[in-house]
Amino acid sequence: MRKEKSTNYANEQFLFQVCELNSAIAMISGRWKSQIVYSISQGNNRFHLIQQELPNISEAVLARQLKELETHAILVKQEIPNTVPVGIEYILTNKGLDLVPILESLCDWGKRYANGKEISIFPIS
Repeated sequence: MRKEKSTNYANEQFLFQVCELNSAIAMISGRWKSQIVYSISQGNNRFHLIQQELPNISEAVLARQLKELETHAILVKQEIPNTVPVGIEYILTNKGLDLVPILESLCDWGKRYANGKEISIFPIS
C-alpha cells in the first residue's frame, strides 16, 4: 500500500484522472493476472486447476492475485454446494468476460511485435 502523501501515490492519482487507460492497466497489472483471467475463461475455475495451468506461480502469489482480481470485480469467488471440504470456484464477471477479447488482442499484438521484431515505419505524406 502506498502512503497517501507520497509522490508515487499523487502521480498515480493524477494519471488515473487524466486517462481511464491507466486505471484499467492498474487493475490487470501484475505478472500473472492476465494469465489467470484467461485460464479461468478456458474453464480452469478452481485453485488447483489454475495452478496446474500456471505451474510456476506460487500458492501465495496465486491467492493474492485472485483476491486482487476479486477486489476489482473482474471475478467472483463462489462456494460449490455439497462439497466436503467446501469447494471454491472462480467465475468471471461481465467485466472479466469483457476483458478476455482485449487480452487476446494484446497477445496477438505481442506475438507480432515482441522480442525485438522489426517494426515498419511508414513515412507521413
